[in-house]
Amino acid sequence: MSDDEQIDALGDLDGWQTEGYAARVHYRGEDDRYSVEFYAPSACVLYWKVKGDGETAVPVGRSTVPEPLRERIRGDLETAGIDAALERRSL
Repeated sequence: MSDDEQIDALGDLDGWQTEGYAARVHYRGEDDRYSVEFYAPSACVLYWKVKGDGETAVPVGRSTVPEPLRERIRGDLETAGIDAALERRSL
């Protein structure tokens, strides 16, 4: 599957938005907000924790991200035909 096809497939899923070679989804948990990005050229997932102002985000390590969110992202990748193991890939 090409990079464009991967991004388009994620863009078809609920909540995902695409821009160029990346796809992004926003998640609001009980107390935390995250922005999750998938970059097709580097085949990686990045997690950003969004501050209370909704404008500032800082990258966070996977170990700090709630497991239900990580499971959802792996499920979305799989549904889009992307190897879900990429969610665990270290940069």
